[in-house]
Amino acid sequence: MNSIHALITFCLISTQVTAQISVVAPGAQLIKLPATFAFSEGPAVNKKGDIYFTDQPNDKIWKYDTKGRLTLFMDKTGRSNGLYFDQKGNLIACADEKDELWSISPDKKVTVLLSQFEGKRLNGPNDLWIDPKGGIYFTDPYYQREYWDRKQPDIAGQKVYYLRKGESKPIIVEDGVVKPNGIVGTPDGKYLYVADIAANKTYRFEIKADGSLANKQEFVPQGSDGMTLDSEGNLYITGNGVTVYDNTGKKLGNIPVSKSWTGNVCFGGKDRKLLFITASEGVYTLRMKVRGVE
Repeated sequence: MNSIHALITFCLISTQVTAQISVVAPGAQLIKLPATFAFSEGPAVNKKGDIYFTDQPNDKIWKYDTKGRLTLFMDKTGRSNGLYFDQKGNLIACADEKDELWSISPDKKVTVLLSQFEGKRLNGPNDLWIDPKGGIYFTDPYYQREYWDRKQPDIAGQKVYYLRKGESKPIIVEDGVVKPNGIVGTPDGKYLYVADIAANKTYRFEIKADGSLANKQEFVPQGSDGMTLDSEGNLYITGNGVTVYDNTGKKLGNIPVSKSWTGNVCFGGKDRKLLFITASEGVYTLRMKVRGVE
């Protein structure tokens, strides 16, 4: 299956999606793609609006384009999890088979950007966000993988790191969370959101000029696996469906997805008004009134 190229025939989910959530397009319904995955994760959108996402247990990256076609982009992906596109169109991946950060070019050439911290193996890069300067923020929780040859972390604690553009050594920017997971920043580079999935909290930080973080504040009393923002500053948190908060932390509502764990979310499509949701074995889309910021 090197080239699965199927025009998606959508399947409507019987559950009516929340007309009461102001960000959802009127009459919109949750649509499930007719494909099954082991565990879908890490959606990221390119400049065209195409969405790439991972099926980590199967070690694959898939592409869902703006015409609704689903194709296999890459096999043998280093067990990639979180993804994000850089300004040059390279796909930056949290490849936790060997706990690395990868840069994957459009022609699938892999460059390892990072493989250790101070001579020690990272816990397992999980999710990332790239700031306007090209620097990479990433979370490094420890989730024991069956394909690892170790049973405990080399680094004490589970931290958030920042890798400045062009550098090979990251810095620790947050070490006061239990298990950081989802991460996303505002497009102006002023604020960073970090979810502590173990403590069930999401924090907002101010980003300083050197990339370090300041003024840590609890934004909402809910953790998250993956997160995204829209053009109005609303934050989308995953886990039990998708929960939406405005830029003050007020809950706007919840989008029920399925009984499965909702792992991550992003906006895509030519107009960036298609919410793309990875939910374990399934992948879903939903039309929105608002645009994404990726």
